Amino acid sequence: MEHRPAVIIIDMLNDFVTGKLAAKRAEHIIPNLKRLIEEARKHDVPVIYSNDAHYPQDVEVTRKWGSHAVKGTKGAEVIPELQPLAKDYIVEKRTYSGFYETGLDPLLRSLYKGEGAKTVILGGLHTNICIRHTAADAFFRGYNIIIAKDGVEAFTQEDHEQGLKYLEYVYNAKIMTVDEIIREFK
Repeated sequence: MEHRPAVIIIDMLNDFVTGKLAAKRAEHIIPNLKRLIEEARKHDVPVIYSNDAHYPQDVEVTRKWGSHAVKGTKGAEVIPELQPLAKDYIVEKRTYSGFYETGLDPLLRSLYKGEGAKTVILGGLHTNICIRHTAADAFFRGYNIIIAKDGVEAFTQEDHEQGLKYLEYVYNAKIMTVDEIIREFK
């Protein structure tokens, strides 16, 4: 991959996969994300987990979705199948975007011995919500964006497909399968 990539796994948390806001459709992307993460690690591509970690009083988000992914609870933990390793990075977020008032951008700029990541590879939940808002902020900051087509999902097929179209059209995101992304690592 020509541009220093970083894999960002968004909200693959217990509350989103099996808990309070479970998206049953998320189950089929777990093996794909597992492969993506393992191959990224093998090729020294940084893996970053962008995780909701709400405070109970986060009304901006909880007013819409109810209390979920509260910091320090089981619901806010990454699902067992995709557990971060010590060498991975975890960046907590309190809104839809992984960039908004978090340390994600400074982290990305510090990677590759200070040269910074140039491409973000997004996977996780939800194509039309947190993936979309994180992609928007990546676009505004000048990153190239790749969406793992079979590594993102939404509550409905329609939401997923509309999300992919929007990401490609508005943010010039490359939509690629996990296998295509992995081939780029090599």
